[in-house]
Amino acid sequence: MDEDCANPQLLGWVKEWLNQARERNSKGITTYRRAYDALKACPLTFQHPSELQQLKGFGPKLCERLEASLKKHCQENGLPMPEHPRMRKQRAQETEGDAQAESIKPKKKRAQKAYVPTLRSGAYALIIALATLPEDDSTGLTKTELIEIAQSYCDASFSAPSDPTKFYTAWSSMKTLVQKEMVYERGRPLRRYALTDEGWEVAKRVKRANGMETEASGSNSITGNIPSLPPPAERTPSLSPELAVISEAQRLVRNTVPDSPQAANDSSIPEFSSIRLPPGSFTVHLLLDVREVRAKTDRDYIQEELAKQGIKAIMRNLEVGDAQWIAKCSDASLLARHGAEGDEVALDWIVERKRLDDLIGSIKDGRFHEQKFRLRRCGATRVVYIIEEIAMDAAAYSRYEEAVQSAIASTQVVNGYFVKRTAKMDDTIRYLARLTRMLTARYERHPLHIIPTRVLTAQNYAPLLAHLRASQPDVGHYVTYGAFASLASKSETMTLKDVFLKMLMTTRRVTGERALEIQRRWRTPYEFVDAYRSCGPGEAGRKRKADLVFTELGYLVGRKKFSKSLSQSIAEIWGDYA
Repeated sequence: MDEDCANPQLLGWVKEWLNQARERNSKGITTYRRAYDALKACPLTFQHPSELQQLKGFGPKLCERLEASLKKHCQENGLPMPEHPRMRKQRAQETEGDAQAESIKPKKKRAQKAYVPTLRSGAYALIIALATLPEDDSTGLTKTELIEIAQSYCDASFSAPSDPTKFYTAWSSMKTLVQKEMVYERGRPLRRYALTDEGWEVAKRVKRANGMETEASGSNSITGNIPSLPPPAERTPSLSPELAVISEAQRLVRNTVPDSPQAANDSSIPEFSSIRLPPGSFTVHLLLDVREVRAKTDRDYIQEELAKQGIKAIMRNLEVGDAQWIAKCSDASLLARHGAEGDEVALDWIVERKRLDDLIGSIKDGRFHEQKFRLRRCGATRVVYIIEEIAMDAAAYSRYEEAVQSAIASTQVVNGYFVKRTAKMDDTIRYLARLTRMLTARYERHPLHIIPTRVLTAQNYAPLLAHLRASQPDVGHYVTYGAFASLASKSETMTLKDVFLKMLMTTRRVTGERALEIQRRWRTPYEFVDAYRSCGPGEAGRKRKADLVFTELGYLVGRKKFSKSLSQSIAEIWGDYA
């Protein structure tokens, strides 16, 4: 119990911040968790929060935050504020009356410089735009809405790189703000952004520094030279008619995409009318992951060689795969007028490229199965595995040749993916160019049917696609690229089932098929650990733990088969938690 802790008041505040970090899916979860565990286990009573720096997980920033909370608590309850240890030490030195002690003055602590973004930078504009929301707003803004407001406060573009040789726009500053915990993001498949408590402090400093802050009586929202936004359902931005149409559609999406835990668990098939894009209203483009490079010193080789063959690839951080294709609307507001976001549609072709040495490495460390697992979850029906042959030491390759052949066969037979083997990167580039021309001719001649983002959840996405493909096999249904990227994200749509499967697959020889069988028998990690706990103590209990998975699933055959040795390996990891 927290009440048994030697410092219950301080522990309570740390626990409160830990819960807030969990709700916001903040990167501070690890820091607060480490601090909470250390403080709860410590038997010593601390007189002042600054003394906590001797514990693991407590740095100057967290101690200062605790000191501010304690000071506020003392003021509200008429209690004396505990004296800072530095002041106690200084007073003790002064009372000694020793001339030498008197000459030694405490070293002043260097104040940490408060974060202030550069005027009219991307971070500056994003913070100012988010500060137009009420401080107690829990809805946030979508990327499109945020850019519309922020662009007028930034000298750089949020949509096009200032340097044509780079890939970064003003929007890249959002990553910095999230890392500094000034902004938190939530929602799926459409992300929304809002300021954290630290972000609001920065926003207020920025506005004070620029003479922009005038707080209305009884309101927490920041007003002034920046127009304050009304509640989400009432917002009508003063934009051009075309942009106003886009913003209106974005609000519709934001209000209809399920975001509550109850709605997020809904896997039922929704009813909807698809958005139809007629031929001629879009063009097909190749997306290439920015990490796909020939070498660190020759990062643009693939892009330049594709351009020589008439294919202008769009470079982007892809959530899944190394290349994929999109349909880009000629009219940027077309999808928005029908309640979808952006102007891009994700087509159902994805390429995963592997050099032979990388393939061997991914088989050894388990990435190969994890990547195929994510490819299956993304909903793409046409997955191409390109394996580039490279010169390898014959003796080294012979040790893994059987594993490579088995992995290729599994990819083709079990997963149903097409495997293309090329001799070198130049062959891969030519293949991508041919594939792009083929897909352009195929898709641009037929209409596309788009599933509105508002009916999608992480749970109903896969069942909905399966239902549509079974009931309407001659009609292709797709989602916007923004929705696809969010649904395919490594962490954005992770359910407890996904986390459990990934945990299981970290054990050697536990493939995706075997992990699924374990998850079907024990639906959650708690159930799995509880099953080991019920095996009992002592030598007999250890024997039952070692045979648990084999006893329950030993009847399976083929690729799902569990041996006694594998069952014991799993017990060595999971049985320790029981």
